[in-house]
Amino acid sequence: MTRSDQKHDGLATGASTAAVASGAAGGAAVDVPSPKVRTINRRFEFLYFAIRNNKLILGLSIVIICFLIAIIGPLLAKYSPFQYTTSYWSPPSSRHWFGTTQDGRDVYAQFAAGMRSAFLIGTIGGVIASVVAMLVGFTAGYRAGIVDEILSMVTNIFLVIPAFAVLLVIAGFLHNVSIPVEGLLVGLLSWPWAARALRAQTFSLVARDFIGMARLSAQNSWRIIFREIAPNMSSYLFMMFILLFGGAILISATIDFIGLGPQFTFTLGKMMNEAQTNSGLLLGMWWWFIPPGIAITAIVGGLYIMNVGLDEVFNPRLREM
Repeated sequence: MTRSDQKHDGLATGASTAAVASGAAGGAAVDVPSPKVRTINRRFEFLYFAIRNNKLILGLSIVIICFLIAIIGPLLAKYSPFQYTTSYWSPPSSRHWFGTTQDGRDVYAQFAAGMRSAFLIGTIGGVIASVVAMLVGFTAGYRAGIVDEILSMVTNIFLVIPAFAVLLVIAGFLHNVSIPVEGLLVGLLSWPWAARALRAQTFSLVARDFIGMARLSAQNSWRIIFREIAPNMSSYLFMMFILLFGGAILISATIDFIGLGPQFTFTLGKMMNEAQTNSGLLLGMWWWFIPPGIAITAIVGGLYIMNVGLDEVFNPRLREM
């Protein structure tokens, strides 16, 4: 009996398994790769397509550059963001790389501090929103029944509530919002859409045979969720975090631009707020309001491009050979 023809794309993705009919003389045994070998092969396969995806490389490069500015930038600043100098309305120069404001404060120092604040808020908001979304989505999808109905009702309530309006009210009530508090508030109101998506994905995985076997082995529910379900959704979870990270930066920048953000530290939105409040646009002080706008666009745009590239890498149908 002849073996079925198999296509090979040049990757060592594991040994092929051929069906040998019973009674065939001289049938040689076929080595089946172990789970560890298959895992290693999948990692090499991911790296193979990742380094060849232009969108992923471009988006990741932009984000890394912005992250390095956020880490190293404040260390290179010659002045404090709140320090007043003798230079007023000064354009970019060797002394003030990004120029100065109308009251003599160094724009580069404010910009570097704002970049660090943006990544800090994005990280806090993204992590909190991801954790809440996973707890709600996994639990609703795995438990089903009355638990699913209750959690779905709570999720729908949060979806109906205008999150941005709630953030404005809370920020206005607190008067002085710190960076961690702002990230916490954004994260607590950004999770509903992600929870609904995870719930749907969990429903599809719960019906699989390996979940049924795990249940028959009397494993703990949370162990099944985080040892069986979550690993099979790792790529989806990573892409979800990227979207929540970028969304947190956008929401916080909007709040700061209105003037309800942190007062004792600089953010990119606060820079744009001060440029508008102090007539920086009318006075033509482009070095004051253009850098923060470009930075926000670069971070969020880079994350979006990277997310599109990851989708092409993780999804075999979208891969570019």
